[in-house]
Amino acid sequence: MSTTLLKHISHLATFDGAHRDAGTEISDGYVLLRDNVITACGPMTECSDATCRAAERVLDMSDHVVMPGMVNTHHHFYQNLTRVMVQDDALFVWLKTLYPIWARLDDRAMATASRMAMAELIMSGCTTSSDHQYIMPNDCTLDTPIRVAREMGLRFHAARGAMSRGESKGGLPPDSCVEEEEDILKDAERLINRYHDMSDHAMTRIVLAPCSAFSVTQGLMKDAAALARSHEGVRLHSHIAEVLSEEEYCLATYGMRSVAYAESCDWLGPDVWFAHAIFLNDAEIRAFAESGTGATFCPSAHMRCGLGIMRAREMLDAGVTIGLGVDGSASNDTSNMFSEVRFAQFLQRVAPDRYLSETPGGRGGFGGTPGALSAREALWMATRGGAKLLGRDDIGQIAPGKSADLIAVKRTRLGMAGTQRDPLAALVMCGPFDVDYSFINGQPVVEKGTFTRLDLDAALSDHAATMDRIYA
Repeated sequence: MSTTLLKHISHLATFDGAHRDAGTEISDGYVLLRDNVITACGPMTECSDATCRAAERVLDMSDHVVMPGMVNTHHHFYQNLTRVMVQDDALFVWLKTLYPIWARLDDRAMATASRMAMAELIMSGCTTSSDHQYIMPNDCTLDTPIRVAREMGLRFHAARGAMSRGESKGGLPPDSCVEEEEDILKDAERLINRYHDMSDHAMTRIVLAPCSAFSVTQGLMKDAAALARSHEGVRLHSHIAEVLSEEEYCLATYGMRSVAYAESCDWLGPDVWFAHAIFLNDAEIRAFAESGTGATFCPSAHMRCGLGIMRAREMLDAGVTIGLGVDGSASNDTSNMFSEVRFAQFLQRVAPDRYLSETPGGRGGFGGTPGALSAREALWMATRGGAKLLGRDDIGQIAPGKSADLIAVKRTRLGMAGTQRDPLAALVMCGPFDVDYSFINGQPVVEKGTFTRLDLDAALSDHAATMDRIYA
C-alpha cells in the first residue's frame, strides 16, 4: 500500500457539489491518496500530524491550484496524422477528402497516433478519455489504443466505432472504408468480453459507437443498442446534428430529422450520449432531457469547421447532461482540454441569432449574453458532466472514496500573474496551460511538467516517421 499527501494546496477545487459549480473550494488544503483512491481531503488545519507522518510521499502544493482530472468524452485519436488538412471546406467535403487517406492507416500508425493524442490530453489536464475509432482499415483493431492507454496510464473508455454503409448503399464513405455488419457486432462482443470492466476505479471500459446516420444502417444502430444493453454498463455513442447536411440526409433517407431517427433506433436514453448536437430544436432538447440522453460540446471543432454553436446554455437549463470533447485532431486541430473549457465558456457568450435583441434600428449591436456560461460551469462539464456521460460516479471529483485522478497547475507562472482573486477561473480564462502534476489512478503520470511514463522525444520521432511512411 502506498500513500501520497498533497499538502498546503494553495487552492483546492473539489467539484463535490450536486450543482453545476466547483462545489467545495479550499485555500490551504490537502488531499491524501492511498493506492488508487482518495482517502481524505479538506483544510490543512484538519490534516492530523499522524496523517502527515504516515504518508510515504509528501508534495508541497503551496503554489498550486488542484482540481479533479478532466474527462474527454469525444475524440478520434488517429486523426492527428491528418492535421491542418482540408482547412476551408464543409464537413462532407472534408470527410470525403480524408476517408481515402485514413483507409491507408495500419495498426502501427494507430498506435503512434493514439500515443500522441493521449500525451496531449494528459498534459492539458485530462485523466479519463473516450475515443471514437470508427474506421478499422487493414490490420487495425481497438486492442491497440487500449494497450497504449495502459502504457500511458490513461483511464480509457474505448468506443468501438463502425461504418457499414458505403457509397454503393447510399452512404457517404467509400466502400473501401466500411465493414460488414456481422463482423462489426462480432468484434464488439469480443472486445466487451475481453476488456469491459465494471468494477469501481476501472481503467478500461468499452462503448459501442456506430459512426453516424450517413455511414451506418438503421439495422446496425438497432443491433448495437441491443448488444450494448445485453451487457452491464456498456454505453452507446455516436454523432448527431453536427451539420445541416446531416438533417437533410436524414429527411431524404429516413423521412425524419436525426433525433427522431435516433429514437426510432432505440438510441435515446440515459446510457446514450451524442457528440455535437448543434442543430437540436426545442422539442429535441426536451426529448434529450426527458430521456436522459447526454451530449458532448466540442467548441473548438465547431469553430474550426464552421459548424454552428451548440445550444449548451439552454440544454443545461433543460436538464441535459453535457460533457466536453476535443473531437478529432483533424477537425480541431489539437487535443487540449483546457482549450475546450475556455472556448466552451466563451462561445456561449457569442450572440447567435436567438440571442440578438431588437433595437430601434432593427437587429444590431452585439446583443450577446455576457453571463451565458460561467468558468465553473464549463469546468463542471469537463469533470462531473463528462463523468456522468460515461456512466461513472467514481471520477470527476475530489472526495473520499473517489478515484485518485487529479491535476495541479502552478500559479507562479507568467499567464497566471494577477489572478489571486480567483485562481480557479484563471485556469479557464487565462489559459490554456499545461499541468505541472497529474495523478491518474493514484499514479503520477506528470511530475514537474514532465511525463513519467513517456519518452516524448522518441514519441515525436516515431510520429514523424509514421507520417513519412503513410504519405510516401
